Amino acid sequence: MKINSVDLKKLAVRISQYPDDGLPEFLLVGRSNVGKSSFINAIINRKNYAHTSSTPGKTQTLNFYIINDSFYLVDVPGYGYASVDKQTQKKFGMMIEEYLKTRKVLKRVFLLIDFRHKVPEDDILMYNFLKYYNIPVTIVATKYDKVNMSLRVKNEKLINDAFDLTEGDNIVYFSSITKKGRDEIYELIENNVNMEA
Repeated sequence: MKINSVDLKKLAVRISQYPDDGLPEFLLVGRSNVGKSSFINAIINRKNYAHTSSTPGKTQTLNFYIINDSFYLVDVPGYGYASVDKQTQKKFGMMIEEYLKTRKVLKRVFLLIDFRHKVPEDDILMYNFLKYYNIPVTIVATKYDKVNMSLRVKNEKLINDAFDLTEGDNIVYFSSITKKGRDEIYELIENNVNMEA
């Protein structure tokens, strides 16, 4: 996939602010420090388009990035960050749930997890939550390059064992540094966008 154009088209907190052009959408979810901005930058082939922050919890809206004028990557607030107060966390949760319940153009969710660590309960709960809405999910294990080769097989097994994957769901091991896994993500996106064409 060649990325010709990228634009942060909409920042939304409610349905009335979502794009209404009917293009396919791919939702990104994950814990606050999992590397969603780095993932977006790797996918769109831009260095600092989505701003990476040393302070987790910066994203507070649904961010709609339109790519090649043909589909959206939708970034949402991260979860599991302690310094975001309970009321704000609840607001984020309701915002994401409203999107999941109403968005017919949503094709797939990319659930980002950190390859370096044991899968936290938050991520398993998020996967099960997405499955409640029967949405296809790709688990993207980020920061793959940061794990020694000798430990990678062990970590892959831990991740595979942690999720009871539904048929059609999959795991992609990803590095925004080496671009490992990027072609797999492109293929998933292209398959869904081409189905629309």
